[in-house]
Amino acid sequence: MSSAADQALIERARALIESLPDDENHTVAAVALDTAGRHFDGVNLYHFTGGLCAEPVVLAVAAAQQAAPLEVVVAVGNRGRGVLAPCGRCRQILFDYHPDIQVLVPHGPQIRRVGIRELLPYTYNWHAQTDREHGEASRQAE
Repeated sequence: MSSAADQALIERARALIESLPDDENHTVAAVALDTAGRHFDGVNLYHFTGGLCAEPVVLAVAAAQQAAPLEVVVAVGNRGRGVLAPCGRCRQILFDYHPDIQVLVPHGPQIRRVGIRELLPYTYNWHAQTDREHGEASRQAE
């Protein structure tokens, strides 16, 4: 069962997606909350060349507004589809930029808050790979 705060995030995303014209360009809204209590909203951007999901859009909005670390994110689909779990690509992006973020996901008839690491076990950690490569390069330069 989700908390009242989680329900408020879901409602904010639902209200955003329902406020948009009913077309195929924007079908999912996402809302993120940072550790300072600020909300950031975004929607997906359909394009035939491969558009952007709502979750990376909301990360970009948060970055542009100099957000504190993001605590939780939720995506809600249009036409009453409710809370949607992030796709694999978005899970990797969420992990890469906010490895401690929590995600609201459907779990049967309920909504569950889970860590991104739980949604993406055994993930590729490119930060760790880059750190290892930089460490080896600096040791070789000595």
